Amino acid sequence: MKRKILFSLFSFLFFLKTNAQCAMCRAVLESEEGQSTAEGVNDGIVYLMAIPYIIVGTIGFIIYRKFNNPKKEIK
Repeated sequence: MKRKILFSLFSFLFFLKTNAQCAMCRAVLESEEGQSTAEGVNDGIVYLMAIPYIIVGTIGFIIYRKFNNPKKEIK
């Protein structure tokens, strides 16, 4: 159990330091003087990557709650 928590924490911290740009995007954006455009593109890529994981996680949580919810007895 501790390994899973440690791995999850490490993955989360590693995720915060990632650069999501592909090689071609990086080459074009590094040629500009201001790095604000490159940072914006990188943030957009990470945002678009995170949305499917959030959706799948939410659906999985809803299914988990539906099947593991204790049934109320009718008196």
